[in-house]
Amino acid sequence: MTFRVLEGTSAAAELRAEAAREAAAFLAAFSRPPGLRVILAGDDPGSAVYVRSKEKAAREAGFAAETLRLPGSATESELLGRVSEANRDPSIDGLLVQMPLPAGIDARKILDAVDPAKDVDGFHPVNAGLLQQGRPHLVPCTPAGIMELLRRSDIDVAGKRAVVVGRSDIVGKPMAALLLAANATVTMAHSRTRDLPAICREAEILVVAIGRPRFVTAEFVRPGAVVVDVGINRLEGGLAGDVDFESVRAVASAATPVPRGVGPLTVAMLLKNTVRAANARARNLTPGLWPPPLPAERGKNN
Repeated sequence: MTFRVLEGTSAAAELRAEAAREAAAFLAAFSRPPGLRVILAGDDPGSAVYVRSKEKAAREAGFAAETLRLPGSATESELLGRVSEANRDPSIDGLLVQMPLPAGIDARKILDAVDPAKDVDGFHPVNAGLLQQGRPHLVPCTPAGIMELLRRSDIDVAGKRAVVVGRSDIVGKPMAALLLAANATVTMAHSRTRDLPAICREAEILVVAIGRPRFVTAEFVRPGAVVVDVGINRLEGGLAGDVDFESVRAVASAATPVPRGVGPLTVAMLLKNTVRAANARARNLTPGLWPPPLPAERGKNN
């Protein structure tokens, strides 16, 4: 069996190029570029690096992108005020608040305050609900990027048995919803699932987002399965995923590496979400209606 490394870098480059073309079309139609604002509170070094990469990618794609930096001493009230300002600003189409937030701030309250029409992270309950109803508008970037990687790698999930390990609102739950919408048969598993390796071995497509370095080994993998590693764990020797790549590659047909796997897709999908939000707002469309669904996509809920 031939093993494939599913690197996300090439797919991410394609997505960023598409977003740049869409941004140019938006500029031509509405005489302004799509606007993205990132709010960064505190001095977490990992967050600072990640935010710089988002802003750089957005500007390279022709967006009006800016980062609002607040000190670690910023209060919850101050942060809510900044979110409210961005919600009201007509030049801002996409708004995200970088996690983690400083101690003492209720992250859920802050995320819930973001206008759902500008929620390019896809974390607001309105967008989460639309996704569960099968009419997605703004979808969390990492799971959306994984679906793009599978599609662009000619991996058809329809009819396949998929297992998602991890139940977070950011990755696990939306990932399961997207796979289900693509007609996979989905099982959600997590750290308390009984006999987790056996459950994982049922998967033809295994997505791992459990936050434990090199946790999934060959013992978890069905021969010929496709394994997607969402984990990014910073160890003394560098970055490690949630999957033991060298062990798994002996069993799987394809797997994503860490780094250069899922990571680059997250920023690319942020750009795609921002253009989607900009078009929906500029055209006064109901969330979930931009772009309009293809005729073949309607009525597939059986």
